[in-house]
Amino acid sequence: MMDIRPIRTAEDHEWALAEIARYFDNQPAPGTPEADRFDVLADLIDAYEARHFPIEAVEPIDLLRTHMEVTGKTQAYLAALLGSRPRASEVLNRRRALTVDMIHKISTGWGIPADCLVRPYHLNAA
Repeated sequence: MMDIRPIRTAEDHEWALAEIARYFDNQPAPGTPEADRFDVLADLIDAYEARHFPIEAVEPIDLLRTHMEVTGKTQAYLAALLGSRPRASEVLNRRRALTVDMIHKISTGWGIPADCLVRPYHLNAA
């Protein structure tokens, strides 16, 4: 593990990615020096990428729409989950804010983390 170094440049980042890539097909056994090396490299890469390539937080409704598109769910699925077609329409069209109850249902039913749904977002005027 002595060859691990801080990731400060794009070249360092490329080196770390190449080093960690070899573990993807042949994952090391937990508790081994190789597993420790993998963990340290993963943490270094994560820290570097968080600093240099931050991901903007997605508004809850955009996240919900993207999840629906990716998973093939329709507004009717959301209506069934929330218990009301008009409510699902109002939420998706930003005329009604998500409530704690709705967030709980979506998080539990669809596996979307609740903390991603509780962020403030803009509502459209009625």
